[in-house]
Amino acid sequence: MSNEYRHILVAVDLTKDSQKVLERAVHIADRNHAKLSIMHTLEPLGFAYGGDIPMDLTSIQDQLDEHAKQRLAEIADSHVSRENQHVMVGMPDTEIHRFADDQGVDLIVVGSHGRHGFALLLGSTSTGVLHGAKCDVLAVRVGTGEDGEESAE
Repeated sequence: MSNEYRHILVAVDLTKDSQKVLERAVHIADRNHAKLSIMHTLEPLGFAYGGDIPMDLTSIQDQLDEHAKQRLAEIADSHVSRENQHVMVGMPDTEIHRFADDQGVDLIVVGSHGRHGFALLLGSTSTGVLHGAKCDVLAVRVGTGEDGEESAE
């Protein structure tokens, strides 16, 4: 079996640090001649509000989905074809694992704020991504300050 990666998934949160995470994955993909996919996961609005809102959230969810697709394209278009850009709705760790399993991903790349864990991308679900993954996971160090403030590099 080859040590090379064949399909790399970049999971991003759409902040400015997403570009750094993607660039690290692009470098690895280029070296391995690997397919590169990128995804962002939106949490369903019903989860955020406990399903107690007496209104249809579909149009709002659709707007959030469209905004996320536009933002993802801004970040990824120079490196990842549109058909390999994905916006999912669900819990991040679950959706990342499902995509990785379904698409034969052998490396997942995420951003990490160091001692804050994977807070950039997933917050409390970070351990789920790491421990539930059936493939390698690379955490790219991003941000620095205590409050997520950018360092003067």
